[in-house]
Amino acid sequence: MYKLVAVGGQLRGTEIELTEGENVIGRGMDVDHPIKVAGVSKRHMSINVNGDTCYVQDLGSSNGTFVNGKLVKNQTVQSGDKIAVPNVIFQIVYVKEKKIIITKKVAKVDESGEDAIEFKDVAPKDTIGKLKHFFKHKVMSVIYSFNEQYEWSVLLGIILFVFVCTNIGLTIGPVLHDGKELLKNEIVARGGQYAEEVARFNRAALSRGDLNRLNTNFLENSAEDVKSYELFDLEGRIVRPVGKLNSYVEDAFSVKAWKQILGGGDASLRKTIYEVVGDGEIGIGKAILAYDTNTGREEPVGIIAIRFKPRSWAAQAANQSGSYLEALVITCIVGVIFFGIVYYMTTRPLELMRIQIEEVLRGKRKELQLPILFNEIQPLNNTVNSILQRLKELQSEDGGDFVEIEEDGPYVRSLYEFMQGAQGPVMVLNSEKLIEHINSEGEDLTGMRESSAGGTSLLDSARDQGFAATVIDLCDQSANNEGTSQSEMYELTGKNYTIHVSSLLGKDNFAKAFYVTFVEDE
Repeated sequence: MYKLVAVGGQLRGTEIELTEGENVIGRGMDVDHPIKVAGVSKRHMSINVNGDTCYVQDLGSSNGTFVNGKLVKNQTVQSGDKIAVPNVIFQIVYVKEKKIIITKKVAKVDESGEDAIEFKDVAPKDTIGKLKHFFKHKVMSVIYSFNEQYEWSVLLGIILFVFVCTNIGLTIGPVLHDGKELLKNEIVARGGQYAEEVARFNRAALSRGDLNRLNTNFLENSAEDVKSYELFDLEGRIVRPVGKLNSYVEDAFSVKAWKQILGGGDASLRKTIYEVVGDGEIGIGKAILAYDTNTGREEPVGIIAIRFKPRSWAAQAANQSGSYLEALVITCIVGVIFFGIVYYMTTRPLELMRIQIEEVLRGKRKELQLPILFNEIQPLNNTVNSILQRLKELQSEDGGDFVEIEEDGPYVRSLYEFMQGAQGPVMVLNSEKLIEHINSEGEDLTGMRESSAGGTSLLDSARDQGFAATVIDLCDQSANNEGTSQSEMYELTGKNYTIHVSSLLGKDNFAKAFYVTFVEDE
């Protein structure tokens, strides 16, 4: 079932239920849906409903029927389309498929004293629709609240900054951490081999208490990564290196390894203890086991504790810092580029709409026509067209003149004819400040030729950008001061000239052409 909901004008808030078949709407009493509004014909239009299809037809009304801002005789319409008649704007709503329910909110009154219209977004029943609804109304509500405090550009920058940090934290960080863990495991394995070599060479001598036969030379002479080591018995008395002979362990890692190995039971005796001890060093501790004939099992006879600082560890730390910095810089650059793309893609449609609205009001365009694909903003475009069309209708009803498109051509031609009898350098510009004509004296003075510069902007053709900016500024001043002449001194070809700019105003009171003259100062 279709409905007509008045969203603007005298009947705002009124709903008309459309039945299957023909629905005649007008000011007369013999129609299906009478509306008492001035300007509406007795039989103004009919809306034919055939299942899911809805068709509007103008019945020869005096003031016409408009669909989405365009005058129509007949046209198929769908839910969401705007149908305008004098003093009323209807929106057609398909009840069964609608996502947007338009309700009359009696408790809230707008500034004009009329009932306000409230739009409620109903959650869909499908899973994807529910997720989109939740994101839009729950998650985005937080973003919307920030947008009330910060400009869109600032808020977008904050969002992208959070994205950059999150991206680095969730992607680059774990990768670098995993690489560090792999390297650490390799270093621990190599340290365990060192410890195992010490145990293999010295378990027999330690079991016999023959300290003179202990051999740790490879740790002192061959293992370049080893910073220090301590080989000690179960009481903590150091037996190697010779410089620490018969002293007790005091190194923090050695003490920790000693307690952990001997206090952890049989399992600790058979595993390698490791720990990152700071300053890029790794500590490796291992019990030295020897076969005891009395017990028939391997028993601890000593402990080796090694501190070493692999060069690969330091290199990896440097590479990690470099990788973090590189990732940060690249992500920031990409984030800035993405910021610019998103920001200008969202603001460009609004800027184009603003420019086109000004052109409509100036009589240079009949309606808004966005040259880009942006379906989300199309309803706004249609609404603005409806408002502009309604403004035209109201001005016509009041006896006023709605300015139609007025070309620059006649005004440019008038100034061109005037230029033919002029003495001295002269230029003629159109309303967009594009070069239309330059006489020979003007070409010699400015260095611009009409044959090549015609139809181009001063900023693109003038060699002196300061000169171009000065002329454009004078044009704006003249246009904003009812076409009166504006002047300013400027140096050209080494001489001082006074630049005079006057403008011709159209019926819409906007400048249609500019007349630029140059007078050399004596």
